[in-house]
Amino acid sequence: MLGIFLDTETNGLNPQIHKILEIAFKIVDLKTGDVKEHFQSLIAQPVEAWEKSDHESLKINGFTWEEVKGGSSARHASQQIIDLFAQWNIRRKKALFICQNPSFDRVFFSQLIDADTQELLSWPYHWLDLASMFWALSMEKAKGGGVPMPWEIGLSKDTIASYYKLPLEEKPHRAMNGVEHLLLCYRAVVGFPHCNEST
Repeated sequence: MLGIFLDTETNGLNPQIHKILEIAFKIVDLKTGDVKEHFQSLIAQPVEAWEKSDHESLKINGFTWEEVKGGSSARHASQQIIDLFAQWNIRRKKALFICQNPSFDRVFFSQLIDADTQELLSWPYHWLDLASMFWALSMEKAKGGGVPMPWEIGLSKDTIASYYKLPLEEKPHRAMNGVEHLLLCYRAVVGFPHCNEST
């Protein structure tokens, strides 16, 4: 089974108004933790879309118009993703997506590759999130007492990282930084059953 550890950066939170600015993912063997492939791309947007940016979102990811206008076209990036997924046979029952916030990432991912195309290509429809994994494991541990409830710890990726004494995500928030931090946290929370820790 392969995991597509994915993150996006956007110019706002509303997919009806805002657009994807960057996407990154790593395709990982979920048994061993081996990274099979990685992808990162800036996505060019027209000035009309940029002018609708939410400035708080741009403070978080630090993108400028100069960067965004020099990105790849959405069509080019989507074809690269389609080709990579075909190369690695990314299909249902063979792969799934893992994100920090899949309800956010999935809708902006669909700006690049629409839901009908994803369905036609039999891409995975399971989008798992790190926070739910952490929640379930924390609740199980809390049954014995003496362990904080997950809501007392927090469910952001940085609070989960702090709980495991891991570094926080690098700033500004860029998609590949998010993917690498997601992988680090996933390794601590869930792990890879056949991982060789010495490599």
